[in-house]
Amino acid sequence: MKVLISPISVEEALVVCEGGADIVDVKNVDEGSLGANFPWIIRGIVDRIQEYDVTCSATLGDLPHKPGTAALAALGAAHAGARYIKAGLHGTTTYSQAAEVMTAVARTCREYDPQITVVAAAYADYRRFDGLDPQTLVQVGRDTNVDVVMLDTSFKDGRTLFDNMEKQEIADFVSRAHSAGLQVALAGSVKQQHLPDLAEMGTDIVGIRGAVCVGSDRTSRIDRDRVRSFVDTVRSHGRVAA
Repeated sequence: MKVLISPISVEEALVVCEGGADIVDVKNVDEGSLGANFPWIIRGIVDRIQEYDVTCSATLGDLPHKPGTAALAALGAAHAGARYIKAGLHGTTTYSQAAEVMTAVARTCREYDPQITVVAAAYADYRRFDGLDPQTLVQVGRDTNVDVVMLDTSFKDGRTLFDNMEKQEIADFVSRAHSAGLQVALAGSVKQQHLPDLAEMGTDIVGIRGAVCVGSDRTSRIDRDRVRSFVDTVRSHGRVAA
């Protein structure tokens, strides 16, 4: 599995790189689960991590059903240097709404640079807010030509990915996504004890923040030793190319 860690600043991004992560995923925890950070923060991180063998990702936010807004956000992230661009489908509840948003995001990214990796993200706790279900996310990802489908959690209240979905339900999501030609990223208060299950399912990318923050608090700073420990544990479970 590749390790995706979400810093909020240049300083945290350097810690993530030094700890051995594969993907530096720039976000803003003050604006939600997949909160968008500022273009100058993304650009500053891109400029500072050139010497490391990492990829820069950026979140576009917990998006409403506004394809134009999503497209402009994607263009901003791409121009700032992000190579993975993640759209959180928070305000979409149907296939058609989600497909409109992801079609706009994917087209924007492909026109700017066909090599950008496009990620469609939904939420494992979708039942709590009538969100988009994982099966529909796979259909949207397949039909809109994205590269990766991701599950995170919207509510950061201590409930993990596995608290919100049964293990078999998650495994079925991974299997369906792979059958559709999509890579899979899984996040949502993931901890080291979840890694064997994630590896067994064939997860391509595991995404974290809280697990490597001081006190396991996603609003505190990322700790270098925690990053290294998490990355080492992932490596011990093998690596799935993504």
